[in-house]
Amino acid sequence: MDLFLVVAPVFGTNCTLVVPRLEGTLPDGAARPCVIVDAGAGVVPGVVELVREQGLAPRAVLATHGHADHTWDAAELCELYGVPFWIHADDAYRLADPLGTIESAPPTGPDGRIVPGPLAAALAAGGARVEDYRAPGDVRTFGTAGVRERLDLDGVLVDALHAPGHTQGSTLYLPVAVGPDSSGGDPAKDGDPANDDRGARAGVVLAGDVLFAGSVGRTDLPGGDGETMQRTLRDVVGHLDDALQVVPGHGPLTTIGRERRTNPYLRGL
Repeated sequence: MDLFLVVAPVFGTNCTLVVPRLEGTLPDGAARPCVIVDAGAGVVPGVVELVREQGLAPRAVLATHGHADHTWDAAELCELYGVPFWIHADDAYRLADPLGTIESAPPTGPDGRIVPGPLAAALAAGGARVEDYRAPGDVRTFGTAGVRERLDLDGVLVDALHAPGHTQGSTLYLPVAVGPDSSGGDPAKDGDPANDDRGARAGVVLAGDVLFAGSVGRTDLPGGDGETMQRTLRDVVGHLDDALQVVPGHGPLTTIGRERRTNPYLRGL
């Protein structure tokens, strides 16, 4: 599994291009399929450059959750590559109002005019005009098949593991390493879905804002819930294999094992 990161200029969101290694299954010179995860504001130029340089063929754009700093450039990338946008059903409502669903009611100044919240201000500082935002056109949702659901993204397999707490629809993505001798399996058919490691053969979990190096996602924003986050950390993150490399929504990469040993929010879980 190859990973390529583009760090967004707004809030440093990690936009990740996930490329399964499919040597032996593609004709010489054929573009390698990939998926784009968390298209934060300002990532389009970097993504386009990587797709061209690496000879990639995007199959879908995914979001780990519906916050604007993870979805802002999704519509443009979907249109550019003619691919759908995927998000957990519980967060799909955020696409229509990316600022109003993340920030509390905006304050007004002495003149009665609305004062931009921190997200709007950060977007403007990063060159993203709020009035130019548009939601993706072809939105596809998941989340009806239980805790874990396998997504077949035009031949690229990704396991979606529901992990609410930061938002209602926060999701961990575990790319499935499918090679010429691997069927991929179906983790929903037997065993505890949170403990079934077959969807993690690639050794990577895209954690969004659920888990960071040394911290976890905040729960005080609209749709967040501290008790739910604790359940997610205990029952979902707590069952992942120590060897998994973690690509968080912001900041440096880490591993589940390292976080289990050093992250204060995972102590005792």
